[in-house]
Amino acid sequence: MTDAPKPMSKAAAKAFITALANEYPNAESELVFRNPFELLVSVVLSAQATDKSVNKATKDMFERAPDPQSMAELGEAGIAQYIKTIGLWRAKAHNVALLCEQLLARHDGQVPADRKSLEALAGVGRKTASVVMNVAFGSDAMAVDTHIFRIGNRTGLAPGKNVRQVEDGLVARIPKDMLRPSHHWLILHGRYVCKARTPECWRCPATKWCLYPDKRLVDPKSKAA
Repeated sequence: MTDAPKPMSKAAAKAFITALANEYPNAESELVFRNPFELLVSVVLSAQATDKSVNKATKDMFERAPDPQSMAELGEAGIAQYIKTIGLWRAKAHNVALLCEQLLARHDGQVPADRKSLEALAGVGRKTASVVMNVAFGSDAMAVDTHIFRIGNRTGLAPGKNVRQVEDGLVARIPKDMLRPSHHWLILHGRYVCKARTPECWRCPATKWCLYPDKRLVDPKSKAA
């Protein structure tokens, strides 16, 4: 395994992120939701699952239970019937049912906007709280998923041994006015270009600033390879 490069400079980080901004001008979450509650539930369900699989499961569930009250009434067993196609569905059904009860008891059925309250809910960790804060409430919170963790280390944008180190590095290097949308730019780039097994560097708009030492700048399927 290639060692992660040293951190890129703030100037390079700005150029790197600007290139992604130009590449993904309309980037947004690929989860389908209509309000902060549906987003919160979807993000809880998305752990170790694809957005596509979550959207498929929640489509009918949200029609049946679009708010904490109706979801709590559906109960753990009822929720489980909708999400059996998603990994860890038993634990997730338990957490979603409990989360809804907590929202009703502590927040009058509303999704809180602050990190401390969000992380006190069942099934909600730092990453989930950051996504909700970023997407639903416009916070500059940076949620580090597997894609962003990989990009941070591979490119030198924000190397770190754990997600918190990568998060802190991103917050330190990305210009503040670009921090909130960069969450989406990085996820899409990791999902479709800077892939886990084989990064498609020949398609990347930011290779000039990327410090990854093993870049492949020619598509191996092309005649020029």
